[in-house]
Amino acid sequence: MVGEQPGDVEDRRGQPFVGPAGKLLDRALGEAGLDRAEVYATNAVKHFGYRTGNGPRRIHQTPQARHVTACRPWLAAELNVIRPSLVVVLGATAGASLLGPSFRVTRMRGRLLPGPPGSNAQLLATLHPSAVLRADPASRDEVYGGFVADLRIAAAARPAPVGGEQGFPPA
Repeated sequence: MVGEQPGDVEDRRGQPFVGPAGKLLDRALGEAGLDRAEVYATNAVKHFGYRTGNGPRRIHQTPQARHVTACRPWLAAELNVIRPSLVVVLGATAGASLLGPSFRVTRMRGRLLPGPPGSNAQLLATLHPSAVLRADPASRDEVYGGFVADLRIAAAARPAPVGGEQGFPPA
């Protein structure tokens, strides 16, 4: 799974998806039939972009294209080590990193897509779990249900474990 960037909690702990979005992701993975312990999670951008608010709180800022470009070699290196056959793309930033600037999560979510040239992996785009958390309370259950449905597509698309190499092209 590839997300956007670490959040405040993730940045402080040095682990991806351990804050509120991570808790929601864990719950959704379980409902979709995926074991979180078997999922490799990382981010397209490796640092937490933020601005300071009133007090000690650090406020998330969406990464700029230059941050995505600067971090792409690290993401490619990670994926070359992991060699996934399926990558779940969580949100617009991760999608742009792996599929280019024309990626739109609203148009491409819930579909299996070919990976980057030189990769045998498939990609499945969906929302970032933080988008579910930010959804209007009146529609949050529906948004969450769509997120779980997308993850069920990923669960169904998982290949049986084999010793083949998938690989990603170097950035």
